[in-house]
Amino acid sequence: MSSDKLITSKTKIFCVIGHPIEHSMSPIMWNPALHELGLDYVYLAFDVHPNELEKAIKGIRALDIKGINVTIPHKETVIKHLDEIDPIALKIGAINTIKNEEGILKARNTDASGAKKALIDAGCNVSGKNIFFLGSGGVARSLAYIMAEEANHITLTDLIKERAISIANEIEENMNADVEGKISNDKNINEGLKKADILINATPIGMYPNVEESPIIKNSLHGDLFVFDVVYNPLETRLMKEAAEIGCQTLGGLDMLVNQGILAFEWWTNHRPNRSLMKKKIIEFLGIK
Repeated sequence: MSSDKLITSKTKIFCVIGHPIEHSMSPIMWNPALHELGLDYVYLAFDVHPNELEKAIKGIRALDIKGINVTIPHKETVIKHLDEIDPIALKIGAINTIKNEEGILKARNTDASGAKKALIDAGCNVSGKNIFFLGSGGVARSLAYIMAEEANHITLTDLIKERAISIANEIEENMNADVEGKISNDKNINEGLKKADILINATPIGMYPNVEESPIIKNSLHGDLFVFDVVYNPLETRLMKEAAEIGCQTLGGLDMLVNQGILAFEWWTNHRPNRSLMKKKIIEFLGIK
């Protein structure tokens, strides 16, 4: 194919929906990978307000959009508008990938698998570890489920105490694991991190454009922590920078993003994309060589 992608009346659409969506790097990594394989698709991003989610899903069916990635804040609420949910994703209660098969919307959760591979590749073993989550939304929920079988103890925190407790109790019961939920405040964070081996920021705090924000203060960290921030824009968040300064191993959300994208790509197209190209394009776009 030529260097210029020719979009015609036959070109099909993949997309990501969320709110806000301007920060999304998915089009940056998807379109070069599609182009390299000569696949006649274009990948777009749509800002969908929570109040418009049902209308958006109807639009996806009407416009025959072939594949949809789902990001904050729709990963849980979108489920009721879909037709078939993968059993694991249904158990988790959150999805991030939808495939449109002749108007039947089928969903999976590739976040959990993508994150687990990223942690393994970074040398982080969750077996027997105490894991502390900031946040208990769709991302936290999916990661907690996949880690519950191996972890020693998991703590989920949320600004809404009842939400954290409810999700923790559900995971504990379903996975026969040691999981607790607490309100997210300085006292619980400080006490929890003293016992934690792994800290996972599963909130959007620190995400572009609010890059100077951090979900916790630096003094709450200790050098033995492995800090995983699911935010990928910027590539290194303030939390990661401060954690590295005191000797923590850190991992950002880029590899999780690429990994989950590859799983969706393969499901939608039956082709394996160029992982190195996808990651390179995001790094180049963010200006970090």
